[in-house]
Amino acid sequence: MINDLHISRGPAAAFIAMGLFWGAFAALVPDIKGNAGLSDGHFGVVMLISSLGAMLSMWLAPWADMRLGRMALPVVTAFVALFAVLPGVGWNGVTLAAGMILVAVAMGTMDVVMNARVSAFEAESGRSLMNLNHGLYSMAYALSAVVTGLARSAGWGPFGVLACVSVLTFVFAVLIAFSPVPKPVADEEHSDTTLPWALIVPAGVIVLLAFLSEQATEGWSALHLERAHNANPAQSALGPALLGLTMGIGRLSGQVVAQHMSERVVITWGAALAAVGAIIAAYAPSLALAYFGFALLGTGLSVTVPMSFAWVGKRLPAKQRAYGISRLSVIGYAGFFMGPPIMGFVSEAAGLSASFTVIAVLMVIVPVVLVPLTARNAR
Repeated sequence: MINDLHISRGPAAAFIAMGLFWGAFAALVPDIKGNAGLSDGHFGVVMLISSLGAMLSMWLAPWADMRLGRMALPVVTAFVALFAVLPGVGWNGVTLAAGMILVAVAMGTMDVVMNARVSAFEAESGRSLMNLNHGLYSMAYALSAVVTGLARSAGWGPFGVLACVSVLTFVFAVLIAFSPVPKPVADEEHSDTTLPWALIVPAGVIVLLAFLSEQATEGWSALHLERAHNANPAQSALGPALLGLTMGIGRLSGQVVAQHMSERVVITWGAALAAVGAIIAAYAPSLALAYFGFALLGTGLSVTVPMSFAWVGKRLPAKQRAYGISRLSVIGYAGFFMGPPIMGFVSEAAGLSASFTVIAVLMVIVPVVLVPLTARNAR
């Protein structure tokens, strides 16, 4: 595993930086939302608006990657660092939305570029690297959520926490700039029509639903614990922290699991476990049982995304791999930004327990519909 980390140390640093931001943001949601004076529904609108900018940036990310070359990943990571503090200074819906749009644009671009980098390193080295890199994101996310919860208990506000995240992200951007990059595996002559869309689309929807469930839980689990179980800031931060920790452990273990079980089997059982965890977290009568639900949810979700990327990446020709992964990312990462606003809308109408029930239903769709469809087109 140390050798695998050495091979992909550039994108690994980007995954860690992203985990630090989203872990802190998840634990800060009650404060950020309160400082802006927003209801659940209005906060969901803010997140939805920001997702539009993210989707545009993801679609254009291959172009940015091609134009910036080896400096693409450090440059977009530096922009993430620059914008990371903005959610901490949003004093109303407009300013928070503006800040989140800039964060989402930078994050969306970084997401596509770093996944394309990992896919290219996999092609060069012949080693499985997706689970490792996604696992580093989850572990960084969990650590950041816990530390942020403790900081909130000590009186820190969103700006102070996110300023620390910004500084660390700038450090990672410098490290990435001096890390090796993979050799190009795609050229600009390839068009969308050359890609096997019958495979990419259903696999992309699996990633979409997994990211929707993950990010929705990251963004709203702390608030759910505070409302349903009267948790204090440190206790509520354990919700997203447990999600990130179990996802990190599951993803780091995924490289071993992938050697003995097919992507189809792993994704099927993972999605089913996630659905069970979401139901338990939604209706748990105690704080401890709610924690257990979030742990199951994280364990089930952990392998779904990296295994989906690997499933598609193995079946794409070398010259299509980076471009195909970018298009899979565009479809899948929509869920990364759709989750929080959907949770907000459902919560406004029926409460957060109903929102987590929606997550359970969506995860059931994966093994029942999407996995068989992807398997049929992967032959």
